[in-house]
Amino acid sequence: MTFKVAVPDLISNSYFPVAAAVELGYFKEEGVDAELRLLFPVDRAYAALRDGQIDFVGGSAHSALSAFPEWKGVKLVCAQAQGMYWFLVMRSDLAAKRNDLSVVRGKSIGAAPWVEMGLRRLLREGGIDIERDQVRIAPVPGATGSSVNFGLTAAKALENGLIDGFWANGMAAEVATRRGVGTIVLDVRRGDGPATGFNYTFASGAVTTDLLERSPSSVASAVRAIVKAQLALRADLSLATKVGRKLFPAAEAELIGDLIKRDLPYYSSTIPHEAVAGMNAFARDIGILKGYPSYNDVVASQLSGLWNSAPMEVPS
Repeated sequence: MTFKVAVPDLISNSYFPVAAAVELGYFKEEGVDAELRLLFPVDRAYAALRDGQIDFVGGSAHSALSAFPEWKGVKLVCAQAQGMYWFLVMRSDLAAKRNDLSVVRGKSIGAAPWVEMGLRRLLREGGIDIERDQVRIAPVPGATGSSVNFGLTAAKALENGLIDGFWANGMAAEVATRRGVGTIVLDVRRGDGPATGFNYTFASGAVTTDLLERSPSSVASAVRAIVKAQLALRADLSLATKVGRKLFPAAEAELIGDLIKRDLPYYSSTIPHEAVAGMNAFARDIGILKGYPSYNDVVASQLSGLWNSAPMEVPS
């Protein structure tokens, strides 16, 4: 079978373990003929999974609820990395300070559907009332169509003055800061914002429960391929650039090694119980989950023996 693999952002570090697993041939080593697709935004990717158009989504874990209410019909099979991984970046001329949310008052912030949920919760936890403080959170101008690379589109929109800030991936943050057009305000994974923000979501791999039941061996092969990619990148960072040169524009291909080096401490495929509990609490709080599903309702824990662990720099 051809294993159709979708990610909602390709020119990015967010879902790089999945992309690397395909491009470095680890799926093929595991006996799976994998085809990598860009399918934006993330809720569209999960809808395609639900409808049988693709077999595997490498995206934000909480976003599975967009197509699978109450976690019915879907399972998370591994993590690509630990912790919520997006950055809040504001225009550099605003002289924003790290972890100071007052800069968002009266400003427009670009964010992708479902991704924006984490930012809204962080702002609320940080004392910002979106309506009172006139914060406009909306899609980035130009970020339309299933093949858009959201992070780069957000960085370009910031540079062109179309938005005051964005909530997007590490590639977008890196491009904006290196060009001098953006300043990082929040990096939740490394301790900014409320501590609970770390577990709002994480980059995961997901399949339908139907596929897991019909072809458990192919799903296990996919997990093994992703674990191989995580371990290979940890052992040889030059592989990141090799993959980047296959998939990315030239400038971003030369940046990806630095971004992956920064992310390596989070490259564990383990799905901790506290990550699922924190994500579900977040999902209930924002109204996308009503019930109290168990860990095993959400995660294909029978695959846990395939996961790798890594020392993590989890903020205290």
